[in-house]
Amino acid sequence: MNILELFAAAQNIERTGDQAGAIALYRQWAETHPDDPSLHACHFNLGTLLMNNGDPHAAMICFNESVRLRPDFMPSVISLGSALERLGQMDMAISYWRQAASQLSTVASDTISYKVTVLKQLARVLTQRQQAADAEEMLRLSLDVAPYNREELQHWANARQRLCKWPVPMPVGPIKAAEVVAAMAPLTLAYYTDDPMLALANAFNYSRRDVGWPDTFKTGADFAGRRRREDGRLRIGYLSSDLRGHAIGYLTSEMFSLHDRSRVEIFAFFCGFQMEDPTMLRIRNSVDHWFDINGLDDAKAAQLIEELGIDILVDINGHTKDSRTRMLARRPAPIIINWLGFPGTMGSPYHHYIIADEVIIPPGSEKYFSEQVVRLPCYQPNDRQRVVSAKGPTRAECGLPADAMVFCCFNGMQKLTRFTLDRWTEILRRVPGSVLWILAAGKESDARFLELMAAGGIDPSRIIFAPYAINPDHMARYPLADLFLDNSPYGAHTTASDALWAGVPVLTVPGRAFHSRGCASLVMAAGVPELVCLDPREYVEKAVRLGNDRPALQVLKQKLLELRNQSVLFDTDLFVRSMEDLFDQVWSEWEAGQLPVPDLTNLDTYLEIGSTFDHDAEEFGFIPDYEERYRAKMAQRHALTPQTHDRRFWPLPE
Repeated sequence: MNILELFAAAQNIERTGDQAGAIALYRQWAETHPDDPSLHACHFNLGTLLMNNGDPHAAMICFNESVRLRPDFMPSVISLGSALERLGQMDMAISYWRQAASQLSTVASDTISYKVTVLKQLARVLTQRQQAADAEEMLRLSLDVAPYNREELQHWANARQRLCKWPVPMPVGPIKAAEVVAAMAPLTLAYYTDDPMLALANAFNYSRRDVGWPDTFKTGADFAGRRRREDGRLRIGYLSSDLRGHAIGYLTSEMFSLHDRSRVEIFAFFCGFQMEDPTMLRIRNSVDHWFDINGLDDAKAAQLIEELGIDILVDINGHTKDSRTRMLARRPAPIIINWLGFPGTMGSPYHHYIIADEVIIPPGSEKYFSEQVVRLPCYQPNDRQRVVSAKGPTRAECGLPADAMVFCCFNGMQKLTRFTLDRWTEILRRVPGSVLWILAAGKESDARFLELMAAGGIDPSRIIFAPYAINPDHMARYPLADLFLDNSPYGAHTTASDALWAGVPVLTVPGRAFHSRGCASLVMAAGVPELVCLDPREYVEKAVRLGNDRPALQVLKQKLLELRNQSVLFDTDLFVRSMEDLFDQVWSEWEAGQLPVPDLTNLDTYLEIGSTFDHDAEEFGFIPDYEERYRAKMAQRHALTPQTHDRRFWPLPE
């Protein structure tokens, strides 16, 4: 048979599920056609099959032979790099991808596609290796080739954040800065600005364009007959990629075991990185049913959840890595709740509720959420059995001066803005001899941070980088710090809980959006409201005062440790009972026919408006005329084209 007949025959065998038969056919053809000019294509297809069947070593041999036969066949060069990456040969993978990128200089539809693919692969691996500057350059080159690729645009903006390159949204090729803002992934936007209206509009746009609406989905009518079972229990499904050694896993570990099995039956649906660890094992042993849905496509995963009769499905991913949002768009359960994993609204038509508390979504802020807001005493659970290494390190072992005032912040570098940096430099200048202890983010990002601090008058020797440590060791080093300085607009969440558990005071200044108020929620729930500041000026002044008054800090530390066993933040039993009451509440609304309908009115218009504001010039969480700016823009739009009235900034006239 010729090469086309081979492809057709192999595909027919694959359709029957006989992968081994298809592999054998390709190998037999290659042996019997050693001089065929299309042999490189046979080796490429064989390598792809082997790769998909979990044999990257054999795949690498096939891709390598394909490249030997035809060095300019880019699919094989790109796939060879992927196989080498799977085998841990990162340097060789990068070398092949760089070679491919340099060869793809001609302009044609296929070369553009190949070049974008190889540059994206390079950027992904370089980011994993914390080579942020190279990653940013690869993404910029990709945008030069294909400027309106949303995924590359999103990653490019995030790469600039990791390098503290401000302003983050810069024009690139024909793309304007406002278009960069509008295209940002929701988490990237949360790092960038404290604008809850823009956050909602951006989440809606992301749900619509990057997730998409499915062709088939369930409606409320499909579940119309669903009622509570005779035993009175609700079937609760928790969906997450992070039920493992991850911030989410650490927070929720104890919660699952405390659920009252006379009220609820607990199902966990895991969709994340498949590597067994103690946290995953603990959670799996704490739930009634554990399902790994990584091998299921969206339709099959949704079908499984529906067949299991899940009443309430809790999405603990939201718009974060490895989420199964496209599957949720099929609506596999009557009620879908957004909680914990993503700090904000989903802007989707299929998330019905968002779990919050009085601090993180204060009364009056409900308009910034497509979901109906339901509240707990504190939105975040905690694990009182968290593991802390028995022997904590000394300051000397961590590179910290023995007697200096140690400010710390263990949030990722991508969450830093120039506004926070300016506050930190002022605090360090006014607290003589103090140091700032932060997480290392990679050689390039760390060097950039030192440059920025030096420009603000801070000697680089006063910045101490904490290397990566496993969670028990990281928890054990927390008490070496004197005061945790929260950053804005995306503040500390799990890192704040860790600090407070360790007895380290956390100073924060809440803004307007969910992601900028999370830390204040935790500090209030820990019983130290005096550490929640009204504005950035109070934040600086209080940090300076505490930094120069170590005895006052010691009193705060002692207070935190004494409150640990009685504060709302660490009362996991209270959290679970309140969560179960909340489940009863939303189920009663379902049975009464009162399930909320997400309000998505005018969100495309709000995205256009919010993206044009200069978020690099002002902190939108603290401007006094925030709402007036949106209303004025909506009035301008309405004067040109009548706008539909909504419950946000364009209500019906009284």
